[in-house]
Amino acid sequence: MSRRSFVRLTVGAAVLPSAVRFVRADTYPSKPIRLLVGFPAGGQVDIIARITAQWLADKLGQSVVVENKVGAGGNLGAQALINAPPDGYTLFVGTAANTVNTTLFANLPYDFARDIAPVGPINRIPLVLETNPAFAARTVAALVAYAKANPGKLSVGSPSAGTPPFLAVELLKMTAGIDIVHVPYVGESQMVTDLLGAQLSVALGGISSGIGHIKAGKLNALGVTTAARIPELPDVPAIGETISGFEAAGWSGIVAPKGTPKEIIQKLAAAIAAIEADATFKARLSDFGSPPFALPPDEFGKFIVAETEKWGQVVRFAGLKPQ
Repeated sequence: MSRRSFVRLTVGAAVLPSAVRFVRADTYPSKPIRLLVGFPAGGQVDIIARITAQWLADKLGQSVVVENKVGAGGNLGAQALINAPPDGYTLFVGTAANTVNTTLFANLPYDFARDIAPVGPINRIPLVLETNPAFAARTVAALVAYAKANPGKLSVGSPSAGTPPFLAVELLKMTAGIDIVHVPYVGESQMVTDLLGAQLSVALGGISSGIGHIKAGKLNALGVTTAARIPELPDVPAIGETISGFEAAGWSGIVAPKGTPKEIIQKLAAAIAAIEADATFKARLSDFGSPPFALPPDEFGKFIVAETEKWGQVVRFAGLKPQ
């Protein structure tokens, strides 16, 4: 082989990966996309994921299949995402729980903020303090009074270790100065089932899984965790109206494996932006008490870093350990 032919071949080989990457991004998606969810079916995150998957499938022209990878407060789903090929065909619904877990779990084999490629947030997740109607307290003040009169006797459920509701229960304990038994569940669906069946009297969870039962009168809403009242439950006060400074909320958004081509990230981000601009999609989220939350990929990445730092301070201050 002549030197000139060898140089041409070498240059061509060097260019080939970039060309392949461009073709993949240009034709993406050409097959169904897996959307991993780190929590069980029927909970807040799963509900929003399935709504989003339907709308994304329409925008992208390919099926988006939700797959529940349950365990360790969302850690197993995140690990599956991080181990997946960075080709845009495996995505993950990241949540505030993943930023909490960075500090809560001491020996994670990954750093969530560092080891993912942010695509875009989907929604905010207001939380609600809810009770079985058989429980006597009808206000936050009454619940606090009951807990103080009965230290160590009131059980309060949350969906899973590391989730915003989990931390919100701990925040309630600290800010209200009450001694309660914190009962983290494996998933939100079972927590709501036990709450409806009076096996549990009080819980703090995402609004999506409880709002239908609240509006039907099957559960009582004592307070929301946002700084102000929310349009979906306008008659329910913010917990901060009773306990000064109390505020906690979650979020969910789509992330990809680190190293996913920027062209694919941008294509996914554009599809997310398009559905979030749709009034029907916004109304659908509102049905579950979850307002849309929009940021471009770079800003979403900064948000994830800031959330990791914020929740890390709370975890360390409270001395929390995974259950």
